[in-house]
Amino acid sequence: MRWSRGHDSSSLEDRRGGGGKIAGGLGIVGTLIAVVLSLVFGVDFTGLLGGGGAGGGEPIPEDQDRDLELKQFTAFVLDDVQMTWAKLEPRYRPAHLVLFTEAVQTRCGYADAGVGPFYCSGDERVYIDLSFFRVLDAKFGAPGDFAQAYVIAHEIGHHVQHVTGVFETTARLGQRDPSRKNELSIRQELQADCYAGVWAHHTGKRDLLEAGDIEEGLGAAAAVGDDTLQQRAQGHVQPETWTHGSAQQRAKWFKTGYQAGDPDVCDTFSAGAP
Repeated sequence: MRWSRGHDSSSLEDRRGGGGKIAGGLGIVGTLIAVVLSLVFGVDFTGLLGGGGAGGGEPIPEDQDRDLELKQFTAFVLDDVQMTWAKLEPRYRPAHLVLFTEAVQTRCGYADAGVGPFYCSGDERVYIDLSFFRVLDAKFGAPGDFAQAYVIAHEIGHHVQHVTGVFETTARLGQRDPSRKNELSIRQELQADCYAGVWAHHTGKRDLLEAGDIEEGLGAAAAVGDDTLQQRAQGHVQPETWTHGSAQQRAKWFKTGYQAGDPDVCDTFSAGAP
């Protein structure tokens, strides 16, 4: 992907300097245990965990930041994705993207890097531990800078869903009919994949794409399909437990958005089988 090196973004927050360890190193499991104990005994045990989790502290000096170029690339993609959506969606308002290390505290709760990149509608922020991009390459077999760009665009796709009310509608439908929660989650994730494809279409129109970029995006979408992840982790797949969609579904909807460049084609909720 063609991008401007040295890019900085006012929408990017770098919280990596503080390490972001939760609960004095206990991690999210320790935090959840403390919360459960507090509910059971009526005493606030979370105070025993210390003040970690915000991921703050002094920023990493540029000359010591091994991920400086990756940070700049993330900032460039973030701004480019948001510029695109500001033109496509009248209701769009910018999100922020937070870089963290190991774990982070959000309005959606604590999370460690093991959950991968995620979006929190409570504070309208995307959270990414940059080490995920190395895992995407080495473990998931999805190399390339456009694979990384796909991840960012997918998460901003969730912000688009929040801005347009899809997040809240999906949550209400799931509460009304719990048996549909997984299906609704899959449709929501596939729509975010489609939105990532819409952005990719517009980067192509601005001559930012290089040979192989779309293949990298398709490869990344397939690499994080539920069937791919389950097969790798446990040697078999369980479609009834899926929440994000199969490799084929995720690649299909990314490609659908890319080919059309129009968010209107991304109505995964009205489609038949996704």
